[in-house]
Amino acid sequence: MAPAEIIFVTGGVRSGKSSFAEHLAKAKALEIGGKLHYIAAGMPTDEEMKERIQKHQWDRQKSGYRWQTWEQPTNIATLAPFFSEKDVILLDCLTTLLTNELFSAKENADEKELYNRILTGIGKIAKSSHQLVIVSNEVLLDSFPDSALVWKYCRLIGKLHQKIVSISAQAYAVEAGIPLLKKGAAS
Repeated sequence: MAPAEIIFVTGGVRSGKSSFAEHLAKAKALEIGGKLHYIAAGMPTDEEMKERIQKHQWDRQKSGYRWQTWEQPTNIATLAPFFSEKDVILLDCLTTLLTNELFSAKENADEKELYNRILTGIGKIAKSSHQLVIVSNEVLLDSFPDSALVWKYCRLIGKLHQKIVSISAQAYAVEAGIPLLKKGAAS
């Protein structure tokens, strides 16, 4: 089976990127008569995160579409065998996945190993599905504290964004609820 079409959606916190990504996934699933899957990387670590997770779950429930949700904060590659060429996958979100991978790994985890683990997971899921929509936060526009861990995270998310966009059919930046096509042709 050929790898899935990958669509990358980025934007700031609360920019509307997840809603837009869900819209893209639903449209493709309707077009091909496929099933919708949602890989949720978020973990309810505090009240704000619990509320955000509940909002995303509620939005999917009220959408009128049946989503199969996979709570997978790390090691997304293990999900690949569960998907088929009629599946449309939404991964929300890459920045959370990277954070989880960083904190679940050894303190001095090798950047290359973390980068490859995430890209391998994305590649396996893409290979076993029809379309993969990846949501990520645009976090590199802000200033950061002088911390080795923060800089490691910034380097990794920057490299991941560049690589994923390079293999994506489309890339969008969502600002104030408005998706801006940055790569590819509009569907």
